[in-house]
Amino acid sequence: MTLPQLDPDAVAQFARDGAVVIRGALTAAEVARLTHGIESNLLQPSPMAAVASKADDPGRFFEDFCNWQRIPEYESIMRNSALPAIAAALMQSASARIYHDHLLVKDASTRQPTPWHQDQPYYNVDGRQNVSFWIPVDPVPRETTLEFLAGSHEGTWFMPRTFMTKQAKWFPEGALADIPDMASTENRERVIGWALEPGDLVAFHMLTLHAAPGSATRRRVFSARYLGDDMVHAPRAWRTSPEFAGLSTVVPAGAPMDHALFPLVFPVCPD
Repeated sequence: MTLPQLDPDAVAQFARDGAVVIRGALTAAEVARLTHGIESNLLQPSPMAAVASKADDPGRFFEDFCNWQRIPEYESIMRNSALPAIAAALMQSASARIYHDHLLVKDASTRQPTPWHQDQPYYNVDGRQNVSFWIPVDPVPRETTLEFLAGSHEGTWFMPRTFMTKQAKWFPEGALADIPDMASTENRERVIGWALEPGDLVAFHMLTLHAAPGSATRRRVFSARYLGDDMVHAPRAWRTSPEFAGLSTVVPAGAPMDHALFPLVFPVCPD
């Protein structure tokens, strides 16, 4: 495996801002393989698939989760590309294990934005060493790219809400702070994001606030999520996204995610 040359400041930027761009993380052949996997996924969605846009949206926002074990192209990218090594380096972790995959497709003319939110409140894990990769297989201009509030991953949990109806279904109203006012000058000056070409990716911490607008053109994105050394199982009183039914019976609360659903992919162990 030939690893991409990471910018010397990438790890520091990830630690400081909670998000960083990595150019050329996947080869052209890997992008083609991933694209084929995405099209297979779209033809055969899983039971977790959902349309996250309204019926009157001229486009469509499609999502699906946890398909790497049934789509060979996903498994190949998540195990055998440079992603595990990049994940370990950014997390400053001796190890990296697969958490899950997430497909996000906004068809041309989709109006539905992805509102400002953090991911970790929706998940069943705790810890600081984690990373999500947002990997488009279509060019993404700056005006429709994923954006981040730099430094928002420091530890504060903000109220998770349903994306379309803004309901607080996981915590009682007032139990957590609401998302900061993203229209304020102070916060707008902290927003970062990048135009992306196929092969590029954005890496971000699961507590980093992020959002994305709709898309005038088709935007197919594969998100690969990894866990580092300190991540542990954190069963929730609410339905997580995605849900790992029955996991609490085999992985106790506070235990490492040492289970076949979350294989160790870095370092690569010899057979």
